[in-house]
Amino acid sequence: MKLLVTIALTCALFSKAYPLDCFECAATGTGPCLQTTRTCQASQTKCTSYTTAVTLVGIQTTTKVKSCTTPDQCFSGSVNSGISMTTVNTQCCESNRCNDQEPPALPESSTNGKKCFTCAASGDCTSTLECKGSEDRCFTFTAPAIGKTKGCTSQSFCSAPIPQLEVIGNLNCCEGNLCNNALHIGQTILFLLLVPLASFFLFN
Repeated sequence: MKLLVTIALTCALFSKAYPLDCFECAATGTGPCLQTTRTCQASQTKCTSYTTAVTLVGIQTTTKVKSCTTPDQCFSGSVNSGISMTTVNTQCCESNRCNDQEPPALPESSTNGKKCFTCAASGDCTSTLECKGSEDRCFTFTAPAIGKTKGCTSQSFCSAPIPQLEVIGNLNCCEGNLCNNALHIGQTILFLLLVPLASFFLFN
């Protein structure tokens, strides 16, 4: 019995030494995601398949991606500034080429009773926004070059490290209605919040 346990543990450790192989592809809109196979880095212990949907002034653009990833990037949720919204639906798995499915974009959700401050294009951040679905946090995104953007977001966006977002600014989240206080600030470009998020999900 002891020998069998030793062999099983040895096999488990030996299998961990091999890097993971995952499908890799990226496609925007309704086009097919033409996948190839990629050997992951040692830190990338999961395969991922996710769909990002960006809605801006009523027009939605979806992006489908398959790749290798780290466990902290396996999250789903949304970030909503009122004028624009980004949703991410992610599926992760741990075996070779297991990411052969394409998750659908998250469906449109109804309001959940939570409210956060939001900013108009003029820079006025005194308006309020009704949060939707899993958006259980208020956020303030501050970038030196563009000022501040405010709105609702899911807790998963607050806790997951997003390097491309961190490069240009700082994302702060809080709990409680209207906790992202309504200070009047200078020029705000809401659309720029979506650029690093989309690039992160596309090129990770």
